[in-house]
Amino acid sequence: MQLDQIAKLKNTDSDNFFLLAGPCAIEGEDMAMRIAEQVVRITSDLRIPYVFKGSFKKANRSRIDSFTGIGDLEALKILRKVSETFDIPTVTDIHEVSDAAMAAEYVDVLQIPAFLVRQTDLVVAAAETGKVVNLKKGQFMSPEAMQHAVQKVKDSGSDKAWITDRGTMFGYQDMIVDFRGIPTMRQFAPTVLDVTHSLQQPNQSSGVTGGRPEMIETIARAGIVNQVDGLFIETHFDPANAKSDGANMLDLQHLEGLLTRLVAIRKTVQSF
Repeated sequence: MQLDQIAKLKNTDSDNFFLLAGPCAIEGEDMAMRIAEQVVRITSDLRIPYVFKGSFKKANRSRIDSFTGIGDLEALKILRKVSETFDIPTVTDIHEVSDAAMAAEYVDVLQIPAFLVRQTDLVVAAAETGKVVNLKKGQFMSPEAMQHAVQKVKDSGSDKAWITDRGTMFGYQDMIVDFRGIPTMRQFAPTVLDVTHSLQQPNQSSGVTGGRPEMIETIARAGIVNQVDGLFIETHFDPANAKSDGANMLDLQHLEGLLTRLVAIRKTVQSF
């Protein structure tokens, strides 16, 4: 594992899965700090290595009137404040080559969105910052194909790559997780399961993505049993009114119970 490559990451000796969690998008400072404070408390108690997640902008929206962000620098400064206040690392998406160097000044992990993971210039730009690069598997890609995305990071002079599975398209409006892909991708890099995006229902006629949040625990449990290295969970204290991806986010009030059960499952699996 490469967790020691990230400054501020706690509990790396706990033998737990690591967690990327937070809101889909940074909506403001108060909401980001409120979410971070609760997740830090929970993960500290459970000794889970934790990286705060928040997108500084959302570029891949279905409709032109969808929320995309509060301003790039404003959101990035909030991510930095979260990191400094709680002494934790942070992760955010980038969408353009020019985003890489800019975001790297504020966060610890650069995430390549699933729709963009084949964009060579973007992956190379992220790798060249020296930050960990979290490569989200394209909904249209096989697990085996992700070795080439990881190789792009390596060929750029970095060994700091993760893979995140966020489900595979199943028809036009649904996602499915093929758990056979987890051991395959773990051969290439530490592998994370994006629980909440795997439950999206995209391409709705309304132009707003739907979801199945009631299945979050089912997918997360299966990921732990299949020995994912980390979990990715978007969470919000008011998902119904979240400005992005509220339909598939976990209500923050349920996070502690979920993680407690997942840690117990992890210990059982590790005992065999």
